[in-house]
Amino acid sequence: MTAPTARSPRLRLDVEERREAILDAARSLYATTAYAAVSVGQIAERAGSSTALVFHYFGSKANLYATVVEGAITDLVEAQREADAQLSPGVPARDRVRTSLLVYLDHVASHPDSWATPLRGGEEPREALEVRHRARSAYVDRLRQLLQPATWARHEFALWGYFGFLDQACLHWVDSGCPDDERHSLIEAALGALEGALGDWGR
Repeated sequence: MTAPTARSPRLRLDVEERREAILDAARSLYATTAYAAVSVGQIAERAGSSTALVFHYFGSKANLYATVVEGAITDLVEAQREADAQLSPGVPARDRVRTSLLVYLDHVASHPDSWATPLRGGEEPREALEVRHRARSAYVDRLRQLLQPATWARHEFALWGYFGFLDQACLHWVDSGCPDDERHSLIEAALGALEGALGDWGR
């Protein structure tokens, strides 16, 4: 007869349910704890699983973390697309960017610690950095398609620099506790930075 342990009972789940349980556990832990401080064992225990199954489904801790990051980015992009789809076809580009920013600030405020960790120098694996780089490139592409700036080097720098400005402005907002009464000021500053860098919205 085996002695009882403090481990969570392992549930009988199918493949997709088990994978999602592991992802949910990882999301929960990474929401408040840096990548390096979370072990695969902690994730497995919270998921009611085993470390072997975590590695079976995701290959490595780094791949699991990158999957969490990619999922958060996918959810954000989908929320921004849905918000944009609610706008009238003739809405100016500036208002479309504003709408995207409103959704982005909701995203940041919903999990400020995990959002801010990379910008504060928190360690992330190469796999996650690659996910973030692809996402940033896609964001720049969407902004380019929306604004249709000239093909000048200045405008390319403006598009990429806008997101750098937004990162640091949002980080300051997070450090202040994400106050609701500062959302408008942050958005206007970001829009002004983009407009000033471009010199013109183009349309």
